[in-house]
Amino acid sequence: MSADHYYNLCCKNVGVPVEITCHDGTVHRGIIDRVDRTHVYLRPFDGGPGLDGPGTYYWGWGWGFGAGIALGAIGTLAFLPWFWW
Repeated sequence: MSADHYYNLCCKNVGVPVEITCHDGTVHRGIIDRVDRTHVYLRPFDGGPGLDGPGTYYWGWGWGFGAGIALGAIGTLAFLPWFWW
């Protein structure tokens, strides 16, 4: 699938829990927080390991910041029917 396809799909589903598997095999789970033309940004379910609490991003750069997942790196995107708590 193209990055443009994933961009449109993610834009329509902001706020939805997803599991993203990248081409290199890494798996990311979270809620789609925002999308730009190159990245999708996820809000993790539990705040991530070793972080300050809910609302922090999985990559640990504080409140409201985080590294995104490149749309071109997405191998599969699955919508989750429930939250993985």
